[in-house]
Amino acid sequence: MPGTPDTIVHLLRHGEVHNPEGVLYGRRDGFHLSDLGRRMAQRVADQVAHRDVVHLRSSPLERAQETARPLAEALGLDIVSDERVIESTNVFEGEQFGPGRNALKKPSTWRHLWNPFKPSWGEPYAEVEQRMMAAVHDARREAQGHEAVVVSHQLPIWTTRLAAEGRSFLHDPRKRQCTLCSLTSFHFVGERLAQVSYSEPAGDLIPTGDRSAPFSAGGAPEEKRP
Repeated sequence: MPGTPDTIVHLLRHGEVHNPEGVLYGRRDGFHLSDLGRRMAQRVADQVAHRDVVHLRSSPLERAQETARPLAEALGLDIVSDERVIESTNVFEGEQFGPGRNALKKPSTWRHLWNPFKPSWGEPYAEVEQRMMAAVHDARREAQGHEAVVVSHQLPIWTTRLAAEGRSFLHDPRKRQCTLCSLTSFHFVGERLAQVSYSEPAGDLIPTGDRSAPFSAGGAPEEKRP
């Protein structure tokens, strides 16, 4: 059915996190944006402030709330905290994956890797997509005829995009198109999702060789490359 999109819901991934120990932080408290992460968040605010955004919601985790704050200030909006867009659970949470400290090299962890389709090491992809899409549609209703921003995390955003585009959940975490402070935008015609687009407002701020940002959660973690 043809039509011009009348509502857009942007899924914004948070900025860079201060994590010198290379911990897979997941849902843990105490992980805040780095100085660079705050610059990324401000860059997004500067570029999105001119758009017709009337609704803003965010994961309750510190890194997401801190990413949302400059945008809230620029737009004069309150941040609605939404548990449904929080990071995925992961049995490797708290483990270190920095150079020379890859927890996946320990035989005791291998029992968690038997089913990459589910995945067996964390929250099922289908459940992640269901909670995320419920939040997306709530944001769509709140912003009907305008735009909304939902601040979330890499795996939940990527899983939701895969489902929206009819692709398999099975994927290589290193190949997710969801860089720090990127926007995955869902364009709706009424209640129907008509298009998914992607942009990187802070792409030029991401350090060379660090675009995969592997320490949040989700897919089986990879050792960080120098």
